[in-house]
Amino acid sequence: MSLQVEKLEKNMAKLTIEVSAEDLDKAMQAAYQKSKGKISIPGFRKGKAPRKMIEQMYGKGIFMEDAANALIPEHYGKALEECDLEIVSQPEIDVVQAEPGKAFIFTAEVAVKPEVTLGEYKGLEVPKTEIAVTEEEVDAEIKKEQEKNSRTVTVEDRAAENGDITTIDFEGFVDGVAFEGGKGTDYPLTLGSGSFIPGFEDQIVGAKTGDHVEVNVTFPEEYQAEELAGKAAVFQCDVKKIETKELPELDDDFAQDVSEFDTFVEYKDSVKKNLEEKKAKDAERAKEDAAVEKAVENAQMDIPDAMVNTQARQMVDDFARRMQQQGLSMDQYCQYTGLTIDKLIEDSKPQALKRIQTRLVLEKVAEVEDIQPTDEEVDAEIAKMAEAYKMEADKIKELLGEAELGQMKKDLAVQKAVTMMAETAKEV
Repeated sequence: MSLQVEKLEKNMAKLTIEVSAEDLDKAMQAAYQKSKGKISIPGFRKGKAPRKMIEQMYGKGIFMEDAANALIPEHYGKALEECDLEIVSQPEIDVVQAEPGKAFIFTAEVAVKPEVTLGEYKGLEVPKTEIAVTEEEVDAEIKKEQEKNSRTVTVEDRAAENGDITTIDFEGFVDGVAFEGGKGTDYPLTLGSGSFIPGFEDQIVGAKTGDHVEVNVTFPEEYQAEELAGKAAVFQCDVKKIETKELPELDDDFAQDVSEFDTFVEYKDSVKKNLEEKKAKDAERAKEDAAVEKAVENAQMDIPDAMVNTQARQMVDDFARRMQQQGLSMDQYCQYTGLTIDKLIEDSKPQALKRIQTRLVLEKVAEVEDIQPTDEEVDAEIAKMAEAYKMEADKIKELLGEAELGQMKKDLAVQKAVTMMAETAKEV
């Protein structure tokens, strides 16, 4: 394999990778061995036709696509090891030459980690955060606990209101025709939750158990199912049950049920103390965020679009994994919200850019200030991982490779840089 690296504008680079004709032929032979059992040639039993005979009948390039699909990731990986670039995006691959008997040539256009020119990052002025706790905030926190300890009761004597949990059967129609995915039975819908198409829940408000409601809505213009996007729909709904939450009394019994305190007064005092501690921590984080944000504003860097695209896609992939853990697929999420994967990626780009800029600046600050974690700090981080995974710390150390350990140290250095910047910041 041979490699040529061409630096492009805006921190992009093009890798031209040439694979020998011999390696291409080996890959095509492997593709033949893998596929020959599926190819029929008159006069030969299935799977027994010689490669030359198959190529004569179907063309010499019949095995080229499979060969290319095998060669590209293998030799792109080798190129990454060989070149001295720090690549920060997925490659855009373009096949330049793919002919039997000749070298296989392809290019990979990639983003390269940008250089950062720091501005002021120490002694920055940041806004002071108020940490006093009000009576209203204490009451709101107690209200949350009260709602967590509520019980659900069936409503018989009134119409549905926002906040109620309704059980409905529904079927949707567009131009009088039922559409796929528009039908549900015994569906629990919390009114006011915004989980259905805009306007749907509002039309259930006021209905009573046993009522039939005709709901008229319009699908969003960017709805995932293109055949429904922007179209008016009618849902025929039957309200089968209405339930509401019944809240417990705020008294000593409540305090004993939800805390280690005997009286409501003691419990309320503890809630205030916890809120004060939380506000103090939040204020420290706000100070850190403000200092970092100003340092990013003061820095100069040229972020390639491909780097932002890769980060945005990664953010959506992470979101999809979290949804999966909650039992919801991305297809279902998109159907409920009317969004598409492409729209989610596009909407994530501003946040992706901010994350990239922040990380680059913090890494540069850590480099300039020669900030490095101590052995004790690394061991403490490994101990946290061990506790999280219910494993011995020594076992975690064994499992961590050089790359993972290096990334951990870099993350710790970045956090220390944040702490240093916050400590030197001036609250105004």
